[in-house]
Amino acid sequence: MRRVGFLACPGTLPGSSDRRADAHEHDLQVAALREGFAPAGLELVEIDWRAPESAFDGIELVLLGTVWDYQDHAERFFATIEGLAARGIAVCNPPELVRWNIEKTYLRDLEQAGAPVIPTLWLDDPNGADIAAAFDYFGCDRLVVKRQVGAGAEGQMSFDRTAPPSPDWRYGHRAMVQPFLPAIVEEGEYSFVFFDGEFSHCIRKTAAPGEYRIQSLYGGKEEAIDPPAEDIASAQAVVRAIPGDTPLYARIDMIRQDGALAVMEAELIEPYLYPEQATGFGARMAEAILKRI
Repeated sequence: MRRVGFLACPGTLPGSSDRRADAHEHDLQVAALREGFAPAGLELVEIDWRAPESAFDGIELVLLGTVWDYQDHAERFFATIEGLAARGIAVCNPPELVRWNIEKTYLRDLEQAGAPVIPTLWLDDPNGADIAAAFDYFGCDRLVVKRQVGAGAEGQMSFDRTAPPSPDWRYGHRAMVQPFLPAIVEEGEYSFVFFDGEFSHCIRKTAAPGEYRIQSLYGGKEEAIDPPAEDIASAQAVVRAIPGDTPLYARIDMIRQDGALAVMEAELIEPYLYPEQATGFGARMAEAILKRI
């Protein structure tokens, strides 16, 4: 059996004393991969990304898996995956793509390549005055503030024009500020999953009543859908705009804006890929991996 590593973190690994509330997604993804890997002659090995080098002996390729704390230890994480690549282990997705994707400013590159993206202000540690100005800049009554380096809606905040932050408020991180789009609660967010550049499946994610964040941690729900061809083409165009070689996997998150889909995120590092909603999930991933080892 050829060994493939699945990088994780203490918050997602089974048996951890401080597992995250959404760690069941790790279990579902690993189980689906193992089901498809075994017939392809692949063995999946769960590894903490902080593990010593010896833990990777005999591993031919690593998936970045559920490294859901990497954003707070970015340079150490980069050193780890670059070290693995230097040993001749295929890293998916590769370190150079991770460096590009970790900063949400990659959205500017996608926009320059022709992809429609959500209007965004890029600010260094915004304060109350910056938020007040952003309402006028976008001509909106509600804003969302997100970390430029972050994941899973961590640190995300929403402000209403009638209840802005105090003048002495500071966000504390480099931020991206966007108008709140009603479609997130009226229609939901769409996740298009691709393996080796080919469309696999699509999920519609909706928020719990009274909430706008669609992650499962906040009560969000997801359902498999068959999107129209024009929506798949919109997501496919985003994948084609990603620099470098075609990524092994990609999740393109989009939302309807003025009747057309726009990019929320191009998730290329450690996205959950919704294996429950995809027939043959593990087998398709195995097929793509075998082309790389």
